[in-house]
Amino acid sequence: MTVVVTAASGSAQDWKELARHFHRLVTDADASSAMLFLLPLKEPVLQLSMLYGTSWSVLSSWARIHVQEALPAAEAAREKRTVWVGDPQELALHYPRLALMVPDHALAAAPVLADDVVRGVACLLWPSSHPRHLGREEAAAIDAFCHRAGPLLARAARRGRPLLPGTRPMTLPAERSSPPDPAEALAAHDYVVRLPGAMSLDLEGRITFAGEAASDLLGVRVADLLGARPWELLPWLTGPDFEDRFRAAVIGHRPARFTVAHTADTCLSFELYPDASGISVHMAALPRASSTGGCQHAAPVVEPTEIKPFQQLMHLAAGLTETVRMSDVADAVAHQFLPSFGAAGLILMTASEGRLRVVGHRGYDTAFLSLFDGHPLDSDNPPAKALTARRPLFFTSFTEFRRMYPDAVQYGTRNAWAFLPLVIRGRAVGILVLSFDRTRRFPPTERNLLISVAGLVAQALDRACLHEARDDLARTLQTGLLPQQLPAVPGLRAAARYLPAAHGMDVGGDFYDLIRSGPASATAVIGDVQGHNVGAAALMGQLRTAVHTHAAVGMRPDVLLRRTNQVMFDLNAELFASCLCIRLDLVRRRALLATAGHPPPLLRHPDGRTEVLTLPPGPLLGVVADADYPAAEFPLSSGLTLALYTDGLVEAPGIDIDDAIATLAGRLARAPRDDIESLTETLLDHASLRPRTDDIAMLLVQVTR
Repeated sequence: MTVVVTAASGSAQDWKELARHFHRLVTDADASSAMLFLLPLKEPVLQLSMLYGTSWSVLSSWARIHVQEALPAAEAAREKRTVWVGDPQELALHYPRLALMVPDHALAAAPVLADDVVRGVACLLWPSSHPRHLGREEAAAIDAFCHRAGPLLARAARRGRPLLPGTRPMTLPAERSSPPDPAEALAAHDYVVRLPGAMSLDLEGRITFAGEAASDLLGVRVADLLGARPWELLPWLTGPDFEDRFRAAVIGHRPARFTVAHTADTCLSFELYPDASGISVHMAALPRASSTGGCQHAAPVVEPTEIKPFQQLMHLAAGLTETVRMSDVADAVAHQFLPSFGAAGLILMTASEGRLRVVGHRGYDTAFLSLFDGHPLDSDNPPAKALTARRPLFFTSFTEFRRMYPDAVQYGTRNAWAFLPLVIRGRAVGILVLSFDRTRRFPPTERNLLISVAGLVAQALDRACLHEARDDLARTLQTGLLPQQLPAVPGLRAAARYLPAAHGMDVGGDFYDLIRSGPASATAVIGDVQGHNVGAAALMGQLRTAVHTHAAVGMRPDVLLRRTNQVMFDLNAELFASCLCIRLDLVRRRALLATAGHPPPLLRHPDGRTEVLTLPPGPLLGVVADADYPAAEFPLSSGLTLALYTDGLVEAPGIDIDDAIATLAGRLARAPRDDIESLTETLLDHASLRPRTDDIAMLLVQVTR
């Protein structure tokens, strides 16, 4: 075997020795393809370093695998044991991302250890025809490789030249059992030339041989075909059919057959025959069917699925990555799952507190959904049975369904059903139910694909559940920490509002308060803690408590902010906060105020004239330990209204904040002289004029005497 060492860290001799051991492993285990990942000691990421029998372009997305991922290689590294998956359905159920790439396979992932330290992981693949158990000779080959490779990798590291992969893994060439003699080579050439159309592709999809008949069928000179990828060279092959089936053949080492429209009168049939070195392609011209204009398909080499191309499944996976809430997951699944799989109805349920809960559906009425929603997980119905057993249920027709569940109720014309448990690392998070208006065979390949996609849905649903739980906790925390009712202060009327950010955002740290500090005095406070999470809400509660305590004893605003700033440093919160504090003295008819980097308040006079109060600047709380916060004073008169707000009311992308504050002041000036609640709603209408990306807190205080 000739080994070509790619640019990588470590000595060429060590790489060659490792490659020889790896090739011997593949040969002794009789695997169809194999991958070797190396694990640097300082980074918990498995790095793809060697390949056999498959393509780098196909597996490039798996070049780096974090050891905490839900993949066999990562599991083998974490648990220091060989992970064996002999059932394609088990692969689809527990490792859905991998099953979408390598469906219908048996797989082994074995850790390479030295001194009880994981140095790498070897992964081997066999076709689904492999027995369900790892053979004794295969296990011995894996153990032998690990015992050879581990010490080799440890020695290289001790010498200061650890083996680390370059930008691309080393690809080991497939060995021929014996080189053909000249007569055999000539006979093979004559055989190919006599075929209607033949060409050969390497594992990267490049054409390495094309006969004249293939050139005639494709309408391209042989010289132009060589070295090109068919789907990149020929415009009528740019759809997903050829490339998707090529990738599936490279990974699965299984033949495939399909047809593609070529001209107005003809189609071309393609037969792909893969092995560890590449793919042989046989082409033939077929007339278009006269009645429909479609292509006359030859009998398939393997049983096809009834699912549309892999490209649509990738769109579904991409859509699921953007989901935030459970309703988003249900919408994404409904929009892409139903058309891609030809389903007529869909139900998405979670498992919560021992019961099934419907979180999304399409194609059903509420009466039918009540048959499942809220039912215990130990119920004798298909969703509960599939979920508790963590095994999917498929019914090709309603007759088959009724045979197993005599009390089953048919919904309209629904015939075939699939109940797909949503499982993450053995933990059931929900179930996906699909129904079809016609009978459906659900061949093994399709079943495994459905289970794999359900795994992606499970991950998205689990993330959404976690997000909603965290969001609900934060909102409950924030709502509980905000004043439930403003105190009654003689001579003042007050109104407050809090609005959470728009859909998809976490909770913020906005707060407000009105604190009585004497028979005829009060302190109005508003602030905003940096961040949108539980930590921000918790810090907001601590700050509000500190401010409330200081204000209740009549502390001046400048001193109050200085003390609160020290509290921020004592808490070591590593967050900043803005705050505006105004002490209203109704006896002296004066207001004293100070700011810590907060937007300026608005002051509306009894005649409607409104101004933006200019205050001496003070730094944000939590920035400078010994900061000063200068105070300013202005007179109070009957009918005067103060508007305090957080930046969510005025900030927006592409808008100058000074202009936004001036616009808000103009809105307040033009508002009718209604009660303070109406004025509050008028200012909130300002926020509804544009998309809201931040929380809003607002406190209005009006002097009545």
